[in-house]
Amino acid sequence: MKNYHTDLIHDPSGFVLLADHVPGIIQEIRYYSTYNFIGERIDGYEEPCAISTIETARALKSVSNELMVQGYRLKVFDAYRPVSAVKHFVLWGLEDQDIRMKPYFYPALEKQELFAKGYIAKLSSHSRGSTVDLTLLDMNTGKELDMGSPFDLFSEVSHPDYRGIAEEQYDNRMILRRAMLRGGFLPIDCEWWHFTLAHEPYPDTYFDFPVSSGYLRR
Repeated sequence: MKNYHTDLIHDPSGFVLLADHVPGIIQEIRYYSTYNFIGERIDGYEEPCAISTIETARALKSVSNELMVQGYRLKVFDAYRPVSAVKHFVLWGLEDQDIRMKPYFYPALEKQELFAKGYIAKLSSHSRGSTVDLTLLDMNTGKELDMGSPFDLFSEVSHPDYRGIAEEQYDNRMILRRAMLRGGFLPIDCEWWHFTLAHEPYPDTYFDFPVSSGYLRR
């Protein structure tokens, strides 16, 4: 396991609000709400705002500009995630017997399998500040594009290259994927919505300040 660089772990000076840098971005911060795989607000999420490193925000602005010309807007579900939130996930997986959200987010898996299969990490790239979870909104219809599975569905169906979905759904995933790749982001193999800035500024540092606009502006 990588070591934390404790000199930076609580320092938000290299972080910004995505909404301040990416015009038109839509935010639905799931871990601030109760509609997530645990079913309650997650530790560390004090405000429903997306935060990232400055470098990630700049790169995402370029992606957004390209997609808006095509008629799409970015919609973000999560960006920077505090270490305390990841600990919340881990404790829930190990100790909490509550499975109320199982039908919606992991219907075919047991809780313990979410870690073994890589859907939940005990040390998340989100805590480094340059990872985002997002989808696309059609500017003509005002609706999310159909990606063949919802955000945080822990299933093979959510793998970016899964072909057991409709051609249009697969094509929608590829619109997002190609734009993010051109913008300098890297995907992972189990979640179509997850991308990390290739040249992230803090590749070995994990942060634990709260998701809060007020904390950034202190």
